[in-house]
Amino acid sequence: MKSLLAGIAFLTRLPVGRLISFDAADVSRSAGWFPLVGALLGSAYAGAAWLLREHLPLATVAILIVALEAVLTGALHLDGLADAADGFGGGKDRDDVLRIMRDHAIGSYGATALILLVALKVAAYAVLLSSTNWFCVFFLTPALGRWALVLLTGTLPYARSSPSVVGGMKRSATIWGTVIVAVLIAATRYPRAWAAAAAVLAVTFCFGFYSHRRLGGITGDVLGANLQLSESAALIAFLWAGHP
Repeated sequence: MKSLLAGIAFLTRLPVGRLISFDAADVSRSAGWFPLVGALLGSAYAGAAWLLREHLPLATVAILIVALEAVLTGALHLDGLADAADGFGGGKDRDDVLRIMRDHAIGSYGATALILLVALKVAAYAVLLSSTNWFCVFFLTPALGRWALVLLTGTLPYARSSPSVVGGMKRSATIWGTVIVAVLIAATRYPRAWAAAAAVLAVTFCFGFYSHRRLGGITGDVLGANLQLSESAALIAFLWAGHP
């Protein structure tokens, strides 16, 4: 239970840290629970959408859901996307990429990535809210995105020399996280979710390969960027599979 709470504290702004104290080792051990934390977030998004979708235009609901995501996660992974886009887009070599990622200022690559990703998510949510299985989509997408985190932490080294909780995440967390995702998908009985999982796997493999080639591994920003790209890939897969 402590490791699950550590995962919630690490990936969200929920004040579970007031209930129990955590150290870096607890956070590292929590990685296997990341998809379940995503499912908890997805439940919050789905609940909010259920309350709003009968009273507001679906596009407005979609915008509010993306805003809720930013609030509950502290926009942590959006920040990672912006930093990674600036680093990979503007960095000349490995050290330059890592230096740019550490810079808190957002450049043109980062701003463009954020605008495109938020626009894609809002558009996808707005369309999917009119489908019969919208609840499953909202529930599963954040879980699949956090599954992408453990796929990278379990297979690639940490690229920076400084210590990080990311470097302490074990390969066993990848196995446990994959089991959780499989159970969640099976529980929803939504066949298209397997296509979304395959899309997340493909994006994660490609982005992880690119990061390993450019940096020799992963960073926190790479993980955040991959989460956002994976969620976008899952939403596109849901649209692709169900859109006439």
